[in-house]
Parts: sequence; structure tokens; C-alpha cells
Amino acid sequence: MLLQLEALRGGATRIPFASHLELKQPRRHRPDGVNMVRCRMAEPSGKPAPMGKKTHYKDSWLDNTILSICMRRLGNVTGVSTTKKGYDGFVELTRKVMETRSPLLQRASSMRVLHSAIPPWLLKIIRRFLPNNQKTAETFAAATLYAEWLVGPCEVKEVEVNGTMQKSGVLIKKCRYLESSNCVGMCVNLCKIPTQDFFTNSLGVPLTMTPNFEDMSCEMIYGQTPPSIEEDPALQQPCFATLCKPVI
Repeated sequence: MLLQLEALRGGATRIPFASHLELKQPRRHRPDGVNMVRCRMAEPSGKPAPMGKKTHYKDSWLDNTILSICMRRLGNVTGVSTTKKGYDGFVELTRKVMETRSPLLQRASSMRVLHSAIPPWLLKIIRRFLPNNQKTAETFAAATLYAEWLVGPCEVKEVEVNGTMQKSGVLIKKCRYLESSNCVGMCVNLCKIPTQDFFTNSLGVPLTMTPNFEDMSCEMIYGQTPPSIEEDPALQQPCFATLCKPVI
């Protein structure tokens, strides 16, 4: 999930770090009293559009402000630019990164942006007060729901990690970034691998992201060590046969 933590430094989200930290999931309420995770879709059905069709979103001023911060930081790191605004501009900017860099350099660029969002001293505090354990993994899972503006509608789910059932999984029902880019390479090299690397090696909490290229959903499991590059099936995934935009 590229740039998920950018809001921490941009001022849009502030999270106090403490050993007893517990984030509540953002919710809205239906008349029948059932709590539902808040989302920003503009679809009449309230669900993501089916495969092959683009889901419509209604971004708030705060969403667009965070996107502008993300785009400015990405531009500073990579030197690329675009005249487009909002989420379309964000996707266009990352597409230019993909078109002008090798897969290895794409991953490195994303890592530089993530590290520019959280300075070294803050990383030390996070690692100290949020050690690698079940509570921390569940905290990060809950925090992911605040990034629906970036990844699309998602929900926390119970998963098995090292033989223990815990609520450290997140199901992204249809990844907004993947369906907006329609690019397997951008998903893998600009989002999945650098995000896994950042959480696992920089924050000290393992993260495995498993995109489903059949329906564009994605499962995130905090606390689970990701597979090696050589063994990760996502890196063997071919381009979308009918959706891929060729690099000129």
C-alpha cells in the first residue's frame, strides 16, 4: 500500500504511540444498528464495480489534500511531474515512475518516499512502543482502514498467523490503485513489494500482501513474514490481457 503512512507527517492523521495503543475502526451506522466500515465510493450499489469496470469515488477535501502531499513528495524523490490532479494525477505520476525506471528502481523510489514520510527518530519510537507481536499487528490492521481513500473499501478479518487466530488481516475488496492503473507491474513494484519491505524491515512488523488479479482484491496480513522475491507468485503474474496500457 504505497504511501499509506504519509498522513502521519503531512498532518492529516496523528497517532499517539504507547504500549496500550488501540485504534478503533472508522465506522458508519446503518438504520438497523449494524456497524459498517466507512468508505468513499460513489457507487449506487455501495459496492465496488465488477471486474472490467471502474469504481467511482467521491474524494473529500482532506483526501485530496493528502494526495497532493503524496504527489509532491513522490515528485521530489523521482523528478517526475504531471498536470493532473487528485487520484488520477497520483496514478499518472506513479505510471511515469514505472515507465522511466527498472523494477528495482521503482521499488527503491517507493521506499525512499515511505522513508521520507517517517523520519528515523520516529521509526525508532514506533519500533520501541509497537514491538512485533499480535497486539501491534492488529493495531496496524485497524489503522489500514483509515487509508480507504488510497486502497478502496476494506475490512479487518481474522487470520491465522503462526498457528494463532488474530484480527490482523485486512481484505481490500477491490484495490483502487490496481483498478485505476490496470497494471500488474505498478501493483507489484510500486505498492506490494516496497510496502512489505517497509513494514517488515523498517517498522519491524512483518506484512504479507497478496493481490488477487482475478477480481483485483488484496489480502494484507500483518505479522506474517512475506515470501522471498524468488518464491512470490505475484512476480510471475503476466500483464492483464485486455486492460494493460502498453509502455510507449
